[in-house]
Amino acid sequence: MPTADTPQTEQKPRLSPWLVYYSKLQAMRKLLLLLAMAATTASAQTMKQWRDSLAVVNKEIAAHPDSLNLQLCKAAVCLQLLEWSDAADVCGEVLDKDKNNLSALFYRAYANNNLRRYELARNDYERFLSMSPRNMEARLGLAYTYIRLGRQAEALDEMNNLVEMHPDSSVVYAARGELEKDMKLFDTALFDFDEALKREPANKDYTVSKVEILISLNRRNEAKAALDKAVSHGVPRGLLLEWYAKCK
Repeated sequence: MPTADTPQTEQKPRLSPWLVYYSKLQAMRKLLLLLAMAATTASAQTMKQWRDSLAVVNKEIAAHPDSLNLQLCKAAVCLQLLEWSDAADVCGEVLDKDKNNLSALFYRAYANNNLRRYELARNDYERFLSMSPRNMEARLGLAYTYIRLGRQAEALDEMNNLVEMHPDSSVVYAARGELEKDMKLFDTALFDFDEALKREPANKDYTVSKVEILISLNRRNEAKAALDKAVSHGVPRGLLLEWYAKCK
């Protein structure tokens, strides 16, 4: 994804920060399992290298067919390869042996969301949270699933729960703000982006989301002030040129 503006080329649509936050949290959790395979995956940055890693895991599984950890590693690699169905199937095999395996529930829910099997994803996230109710990533995942199901009020309830559970997290404030922005609850969204920026003032995505709302409300002076504040906190001005232009 581009990290800087290139005015002479066509701009690609900016991904919703909501999706960015969710994806980052998912990736962090996947990497925890992959640390167990650091020797073979530390430099695995290309699809070919991930496929090589999958081949290594499959060989290990053949030698140790009862190892749930190896199967979970395989599921994680399948997610990196965007092989959603294979990942979900592997997690199903793990859950057949250990019905309360949190990692398998989390991975399968993530895979099912990418397969647009949102009710299945919801079931797995809800099972996960019944056992680990304070888990931030799973609650974000459930909220995202509710959004995909068109159940925004329930998604907002999950966001409110997250803010109560993790009041020091910039991510949960920004995620709730993004949902409120989509629901056109602009005042509360601005509050949440301000709270997120108090905790992470140099975050470009939070600033841009706030600026988008201010511009939509024709509050361009406030939008420019928000951009200037981000620059003062270390965000390169060149990354914000598109938004400065919209403030004129």
